[in-house]
Amino acid sequence: MSLNLERLNWMPSPPLVPEDSAIDVQHLGRMTLGEAALEAEVLGLFAAQSADLVARLKTIPADAAALAHTLKGSARAIGAFRVAEAALGVEAAMKSDGDVAGAITLLQRAVEEARAAIGQMLNRS
Repeated sequence: MSLNLERLNWMPSPPLVPEDSAIDVQHLGRMTLGEAALEAEVLGLFAAQSADLVARLKTIPADAAALAHTLKGSARAIGAFRVAEAALGVEAAMKSDGDVAGAITLLQRAVEEARAAIGQMLNRS
């Protein structure tokens, strides 16, 4: 008895974080069960919260690590993984007496990118 093996062409897995998007819309869709109204609501909340937290972080308050941690969780929930990574960088810099100001600058850029993407997403719907 011989085995008949076929060659299967497998599709490569997509990247965990799309390189070209500040928001992973597939992740967002999973978290909101594909409900457009809920997506719009959480994106709007994140846009407002992230701007507020970054503004507060610029003064490097004593609770900067906690603020960054809050932002990291919110960012992960909506698929803003670059923001989450940058917020983790602020947390790490606070814990290790690293370049906190530089980490906050990177976080600010990531938040600006995410907010711009959110603006585009909300204007399409």
